[in-house]
Amino acid sequence: MENENSTLQLTCLHDRHLALCAKMSPFAGFDMPIQYSGITEEHNAVRNAVGMFDVSHMGEIFVSGPDSRRFVNHIFTNDVTDLPAGKILYGMMLYPDGGTVDDLLVYKETAPDGFLLVVNASNIAKDEAWIRENAAGFDVVIRNESPDWGQIAVQGPGAEKAVVEVLGLAEAAPLGFYEFCETAWEGVRLILSRTGYTGEDGFELYTTPEKICRMWDKLLAAGVVPCGLGCRDTLRFEAGLPLYGDELSPEISPVMAGFSMFCKLDKDEFIGKEALAAQKAGGVARKLVGIEIHDKAIPRAGYPVELEDGTEVGVVTTGYHSITLDKSICFALVDAAYAPLGTPLWIRIRKKTFPGEVVRKRFYQTNYKK
Repeated sequence: MENENSTLQLTCLHDRHLALCAKMSPFAGFDMPIQYSGITEEHNAVRNAVGMFDVSHMGEIFVSGPDSRRFVNHIFTNDVTDLPAGKILYGMMLYPDGGTVDDLLVYKETAPDGFLLVVNASNIAKDEAWIRENAAGFDVVIRNESPDWGQIAVQGPGAEKAVVEVLGLAEAAPLGFYEFCETAWEGVRLILSRTGYTGEDGFELYTTPEKICRMWDKLLAAGVVPCGLGCRDTLRFEAGLPLYGDELSPEISPVMAGFSMFCKLDKDEFIGKEALAAQKAGGVARKLVGIEIHDKAIPRAGYPVELEDGTEVGVVTTGYHSITLDKSICFALVDAAYAPLGTPLWIRIRKKTFPGEVVRKRFYQTNYKK
């Protein structure tokens, strides 16, 4: 029988993960590091100092051509009409019924008609097909360059110092949050953005696989902590950031998930606009909420959410005992009647239920300001 790992894709840093004895696991079709020294240690390194992640599995799809701005606005919920070069927007691509194709970042390049769409690794093929399918009638060129790029994320309060001093990228310091520049590193094109998925200050760096390996080695030698996808999930969760497939999906719209602020219903049109407008006007049956458990018990994805009498009113999408806050917390999709802040709810963990209440989904907020 064929080893299932034989079909997994490998990032350019795969050999380095093995050399560091990382715990590896399949993720989004790639063999990825889940942890090195341990999730708690890596999580705390990002919250208190600086860590780095291999995110070379993410997808890079470029859109250019005379109709590029109008086309991106057609497939993207946020509004790129007046987006200047060097700025980034977060948003979604939607099905006509409002379900989520993917959540993504859109970078406005310096070229007058150039955009970079950074999409989730598990959705690269699906997203490319969706983008091409909806390009009819637009004068655009679509290039999926995902195999040609490597990417690392340097995250934490010490991220700027590491990127500037270790990698020599003085261009990082002036960047504001959700800004980027196109520069070069060791003579090779580099996209450097002040973005991340951890709730801390940080940068994401895109360049050739060869140069990504060089950057990783230099940062590692300087003491930057290598971090796996395990703490990437605990960090993004504490900061209230969604994971596609859990908090956003074809069945979970941005309105249901509480991310309608990234859906500009005042722009002329985008795929799914009418469905979202109807959801905003008429309400949705279920909403995504944060729940704090009044116990050390740990809620996990798929656990039922109940009322005190045992009536099931929802399901956990992500749950952990927060490393930073030392609380058991979760995201859950619940019947809309039970979504208001302060609503008491119970989580069923095997044969017992544990009380909690609805709280804000952004459990942790950094003091970072830029």
